Amino acid sequence: MKTLFLTAALLLACTTSVAQNEEDAIRESLQSYIDGSSYNDPEKIVAPFYEDARMFLSKKDQPIWILSAAEYAELFKKREKGKFNGRVGTILSVDRANDIATAKVEININKGEMIFIDLFILKKLEDQWKIISKAATRMPEG
Repeated sequence: MKTLFLTAALLLACTTSVAQNEEDAIRESLQSYIDGSSYNDPEKIVAPFYEDARMFLSKKDQPIWILSAAEYAELFKKREKGKFNGRVGTILSVDRANDIATAKVEININKGEMIFIDLFILKKLEDQWKIISKAATRMPEG
């Protein structure tokens, strides 16, 4: 009985460890995007994205604004690389099922002047978690 209990406990610990490592890898991909967009680093912005990924963004007077990761990163190229620009990203949640995941991130710009919620879809490709899609909405003020 003791052996059965120890075997079950060991299997549970291994499963939990693998799941935690996968979530850490997902968070690492998201953090690359967050850090890149907070510190004007186009390479870090693009790195976690699948090359054909699309972003579905909010833009004033436009129902939807669709960009590739490269096009989005271009928006940061004229700014001083490595300098904090007032964007603070916080990973709110991660949900994984086998080789796909969803994540929710809050982007707070200039201490609450603007707040966006970003929803990501990720897929594990060649042992790396890649963002395959992102949708964002600007939260109403107040």
